[in-house]
Amino acid sequence: MNLALFAAGCSTFAMLYATQTLLPDLSDRFHLDPASASISVSVTTGGLALAVIPVSMLSERWGRSRVMTVSVFAAALLGVLAAFAPDFTTLVVLRAIQGVALAGLPATAMAYLAEEVDGPSLGSAMGLYVAGNSIGGMAGRLVTGLASDLGGWRVALVAVGLLSLGCAVAFRVLLPPSRNFVPSTMTAGRLTGVLRSHLADPVLRRLYLLGMVFMAAFGTVYNYLGYRLLAQPFGLPQAVVGAIFVIYLAGTFSSAASGRLVGRIGHRATLWTAAAVTAAGAVLTLPDNLALVVVGLIVLTAGFFAGHSAASSAVGLRVTEGRAQASALYLAAYYFGSSLGGPVGGMAFHGTGWVGAVVFVLALMLTAGGVAAGLKGRVAAPATAPAGRPDHTRLRSAA
Repeated sequence: MNLALFAAGCSTFAMLYATQTLLPDLSDRFHLDPASASISVSVTTGGLALAVIPVSMLSERWGRSRVMTVSVFAAALLGVLAAFAPDFTTLVVLRAIQGVALAGLPATAMAYLAEEVDGPSLGSAMGLYVAGNSIGGMAGRLVTGLASDLGGWRVALVAVGLLSLGCAVAFRVLLPPSRNFVPSTMTAGRLTGVLRSHLADPVLRRLYLLGMVFMAAFGTVYNYLGYRLLAQPFGLPQAVVGAIFVIYLAGTFSSAASGRLVGRIGHRATLWTAAAVTAAGAVLTLPDNLALVVVGLIVLTAGFFAGHSAASSAVGLRVTEGRAQASALYLAAYYFGSSLGGPVGGMAFHGTGWVGAVVFVLALMLTAGGVAAGLKGRVAAPATAPAGRPDHTRLRSAA
């Protein structure tokens, strides 16, 4: 079971950002500015953001394993099909549909593990799933970078699509039958009430905004750094640019460190620290020095994942009822950050170069610091909150 969810995580997150490394190639092929090319990433994360709550409800009735299976196979096939898009508009449409399909895994995986894995083994099972997310995100960027250098963007999308399809097959073969799933009786009206309750909480609203802002900054840098590294004075090959994104793994370590830091100094101070580290990393990428750019990207990636980890964990602490829905709202806001922030960051980059992109990131991190300042005291649920039965179906994403 653990390996099945690891394979599913690899499959999903390899495809989610499959076109990110390819943006300069898409700009050349379709005569697009960076902000326009980035729509191929934004529509996928936007589709996922829109679908994550409805799909999580579908899994409550239809079954988690069934939803995950349909999700990974449909998304992989759509990924291969996207390689044959005759024009950019068709590519964008296919990527948007793929985003909806991809929502099936992040919307249900944590709930599935909580139902099917014994308590003592749950932590390691979830850790392996999150590792699959991180490795999938990195592998997708590496594969597309190398394949694009060899045969262009179409070959790259076929390659990552086949990789994801192979992972989907492994997932289906390794996934045992569900033993503990019980269909939910939650009605649409009750769901709406729970969502409204969460959105009425000012602390949760701040946490959702923090996830959105951190992701907008991260997406801006990862979307457009490739343009800078391919151009002079760097002039790197596409394969090397893709390989640089192995830095993505820095997030695995900073996420764990963030949890320890929260225990020592609290969520607000941790979020301030993460915003400052992210901003410092962005500044380090300004000089035309490859070593400094790489160091800056490592620092920025570590800061982003620390902020994301602190904000998402605070969501789970804040609520006593409807934790799955609270975390689904966080995921929606998080991926909307990529969808909305990416194109805006692209306009800044297109207008004033890399300096404009960095200034945009700094503005976002200043916003994050201001939003975090409103998290006065503890983020945990008030003592007067109604007690609900334990809910271990929190949703999280490492990508």
